Amino acid sequence: MSKQLEKIKQLIEKREQARLGGGEKAIQKQHDRGKYTARERIDMLLDEGSFEEYDMFKEHRCHNFGMEKKQFLGDGVVAGSGTIDGRLVFVFAQDFTVHAGSLSETMSQKICKIMDMAMKMGAPVIGINDSGGARIQEGINSLAGFAEIFERNILASGVIPQISGIFGPCAGGSVYSPALTDFTLMMEGTSYMFLTGPKVVKTVTGEDIDQEHLGGASVHATKSGVTHFTAKTEEEGLQMIKTLLSYIPSNNMETAPSKPCTDPINRMEDTLNEIIPENPNEAYDMYKVIAAITDNGEFFEVQPKFAKNIIVGFARFNGQSVGIVANQPACYAGVLDVNASRKGARFVRFCDAFNIPIVSLVDVPGFLPGTGQEYNAVILHGAQLLYAYGEATVPKITVTLRKSYGGSHIVMGSKQLHTDLNYAWPSAEIAVMGASGAAAVLYAKEAKAKKEAGEDVKAFIAEKEDVYNELFANPYQAAKYGYIDDVIEPRNTRFRICRGLAQLATKRDSLPAKKHGNIPM
Repeated sequence: MSKQLEKIKQLIEKREQARLGGGEKAIQKQHDRGKYTARERIDMLLDEGSFEEYDMFKEHRCHNFGMEKKQFLGDGVVAGSGTIDGRLVFVFAQDFTVHAGSLSETMSQKICKIMDMAMKMGAPVIGINDSGGARIQEGINSLAGFAEIFERNILASGVIPQISGIFGPCAGGSVYSPALTDFTLMMEGTSYMFLTGPKVVKTVTGEDIDQEHLGGASVHATKSGVTHFTAKTEEEGLQMIKTLLSYIPSNNMETAPSKPCTDPINRMEDTLNEIIPENPNEAYDMYKVIAAITDNGEFFEVQPKFAKNIIVGFARFNGQSVGIVANQPACYAGVLDVNASRKGARFVRFCDAFNIPIVSLVDVPGFLPGTGQEYNAVILHGAQLLYAYGEATVPKITVTLRKSYGGSHIVMGSKQLHTDLNYAWPSAEIAVMGASGAAAVLYAKEAKAKKEAGEDVKAFIAEKEDVYNELFANPYQAAKYGYIDDVIEPRNTRFRICRGLAQLATKRDSLPAKKHGNIPM
């Protein structure tokens, strides 16, 4: 055999060795945990045969604690580029079979390399996390590696989409990279995220808690809002990432991919003419409205289990990707609170950063009252949603279905926040507050006098409520001043949104020159 062929044989052997990661026994252990390996995950995520791997032969340079004897080609992360539905993406997947996926200096260099390339090429970055955290043997070098990744997360924010899949442990400093990305997905039962683990919590606070209840997928999906999606299987999780990518552009200079639309834009939905209950205090399901107006009734929801009183997610109108923000009357009457405000604000800002139009469906009675909300800074969080809408320069269409009261009216894409088209159904009520509260304030003196005279105060207030409703329980007062562009028949909502988006396709808007704003936090 010639020397050249020997070298080629050596290359092939090294590639085979690198693809084994921590070895066959470690791979089997990974499978026994019900988890796939880093390479298997990448193969499932990317188009077949499209993966181009970088730094397959990279090794760590640590000589502490005998680490020089524990070398594995690739050093615990698989990184490279490929395509999803033909679109370029960059991906890295931590390999738990190598030193439990712990982050070394060389691992961070591999991750940073593809993040830098993604920025240059204008392509999304997908990170699959399955790691024991910092590699303790490397000390400060491991921490510096994390910081290098975080800095790139920050620089890439708003430039290219960043998606994190948590497919195993993610603890300590390593949680900050997913937190800095646009979307996070967690696996139910096999992943967790927390800054300090159960043992530290027990030592410091005395609280006895396990990993799942401290930072499992259900906790972050329902209580903290840290994760945007959860999946029962890895196959489902990877498919959700693909679906998410289908709604968003590759970078901030492009628009989202359009999809051929077979659903007529002028499709009438007669059920919408009767969906609003006669009783203004009765709930209805906003999901039914969304399904009635979007292309083929499809809707890809973001954070479906968190702050259910507001709904956010992606849909299409005539093939065009849009972000939907909608109050949910079926949950807490659709009121805004701390969690709903920050959920909505984050989503609106993502859509604005990546040129995705925003469609708002409004039925909001106000902000949730109480010390719990005030002590948790509902003022600041409500201001975040207000800021996000006011700052957004993408096409914005707001449809008011029923209630739109007080400060919550302003916050939910009002005309004064430079919303382009504001429509209202005939059932819309746009006012400072509801009739009962308004009548009690406006006629307080008269009511007191009638009470002292022994007259029927309830009948008097009810009469004044009817007067107030006649004035404000309709959209025409707002329309009179041009705050509502048109009052539309509910069944025509899909057509009006589709035509409005087409009209706004060439919209150009800009903000005053500045380094950046100071969003309330």
